[in-house]
Amino acid sequence: MRSVILGCSGPDLTADERAFFRDADPLGFILFARNVETPEQAGRLVDELRTSVGRAEAPVLIDQEGGRVARLKPPHWRKAPPARRLGELYERDPERGLEATRLNSRLLAADVASIGCDVDCLPVLDIAFPETHAVIGDRAYAAAPEAVAALGRAAAEGLLAEGVMPVIKHIPGHGRATVDSHHALPHVDASRDSLERQDFLPFRLLSDLPWAMTAHVLYDAIDADAALTVSARGVQEIVRGHIGFDGLLLSDDLSMQALGGSLGERAAGAVEAGCDIALHCNGQMDEMRAVVGAVGRMTPSAVRRFEAGRQYLARHRAPLGAAGLVDARKRLTALLPEWG
Repeated sequence: MRSVILGCSGPDLTADERAFFRDADPLGFILFARNVETPEQAGRLVDELRTSVGRAEAPVLIDQEGGRVARLKPPHWRKAPPARRLGELYERDPERGLEATRLNSRLLAADVASIGCDVDCLPVLDIAFPETHAVIGDRAYAAAPEAVAALGRAAAEGLLAEGVMPVIKHIPGHGRATVDSHHALPHVDASRDSLERQDFLPFRLLSDLPWAMTAHVLYDAIDADAALTVSARGVQEIVRGHIGFDGLLLSDDLSMQALGGSLGERAAGAVEAGCDIALHCNGQMDEMRAVVGAVGRMTPSAVRRFEAGRQYLARHRAPLGAAGLVDARKRLTALLPEWG
């Protein structure tokens, strides 16, 4: 397996994509709205992606957070609340907020699993600051790191229980960014002490979870020359060291413009810095070729982390079943009437 996760261009695989994925042998794939039309079509695409690499267990990721970030939309799938609505309920009533978050994540997981996806890029553990850019906005649960960690834990538990892998993001924290990393590199000048006390804390409290995704953010106090994704000091000293995360580390999407250089240079830089997996999402063939050409097979450490994640998921799986999910939606409706 190659240390890369790739997207595809549309709702069906082209002959060129099948051949490319067969030869490239990526660890897995990621779906976006352009890939999803109906439940039947999306399920067929997921099967085709796995068939292309000859691995029925190849992970297929999706960003199904709720709110603005949802690849599965009505009328075929439920409209779920943004993280901030769950955080507001938690602020009023912590017990009900945590229950709603777990229930909501179970329902998200059921939608994700309905088309064969088995990884949801959730929870977002970025803190809401006054200056937080709208690209995060109401995707952040709260302003207090302890609340973010508690809600993130509940969200992860809900996904895991329904058999879907969570991905904590954007490690070690995107909340202070004042620009959209899809378009430019955010620059954070907060002190190391402030970052450790606030931004890094939710990730440290959830460092036992199996998968994480990096932030394309430059932190002066960590590495004034490189974004975290391509900073060996950032990955080793902060993500693996201070935070203590030893799970599978994915880069954020390498096609985002926060990172300079060619796509090949970005991919090589991420892997050399210590990311286990280079993530490329837009499905453009020329870019995918460059990324695949710059990364090799998964390292023994990456394979170990991937396998450990599968075992972690198996230990925490406790699905409700169809009737239980119906009851979960009723309970969520009672807690958040507009979002059940």
